[in-house]
Amino acid sequence: MSVVWESKCSMCRRAGVKLYLKGDRCYTKKCALERRNYPPGQHGPRTRDRKLSEYGEQLREKQKLRQMYQIREAQFRRYVENAQRARGVTGEVLLRQLEMRLDNVIYRLGFAVSRGQARQMVTHRFITVNGKRVNIPSYQVREGDVISIHESKRSTVLGKEAIARAAEHTPPPWLSYDPNTVQGKVLHAPRADEIRLGTEIEMQKIIEFYSR
Repeated sequence: MSVVWESKCSMCRRAGVKLYLKGDRCYTKKCALERRNYPPGQHGPRTRDRKLSEYGEQLREKQKLRQMYQIREAQFRRYVENAQRARGVTGEVLLRQLEMRLDNVIYRLGFAVSRGQARQMVTHRFITVNGKRVNIPSYQVREGDVISIHESKRSTVLGKEAIARAAEHTPPPWLSYDPNTVQGKVLHAPRADEIRLGTEIEMQKIIEFYSR
């Protein structure tokens, strides 16, 4: 069954924070949240000061993180359940799983302006992992994996833009990129202090939401 997503700008306005779903636009004055910092709907501006219940706060944090990574609810729940079974702090394990998705790694390397575009590049077979094409956005990369753009796609408009963008981009400490070979590498699994979401998210509330 297909998923009907709310418009990206509406998601940010409803959350009240930037989820960085539209790439460079999110950093300009064209950002919908900059122009209309209130929830979408026919009633126009409404206050955000309304007190949320404990459940409402947990739901809000869960939606923010899920929408930021553009993941369906069933898949997000599986990530949470896997994190709860794993060793370590559940919230940190959850974030690590999300960060090591192939579409997110493409975004973090600078090949794509957003996770949505990164997902498109993966499904359209632009991306290779250790020399083999992978077209599954949720593919979990591992330490030592080498990610690149397939030779046949480098001459396309999207391929050229991706390579030029990555050359000027600084990846997070757990990734490296060599513009000469057009290859990124996973140096290690990201630590909590190496993950920058750009928006404050209370991970504990998300875990509590799924522990009800």
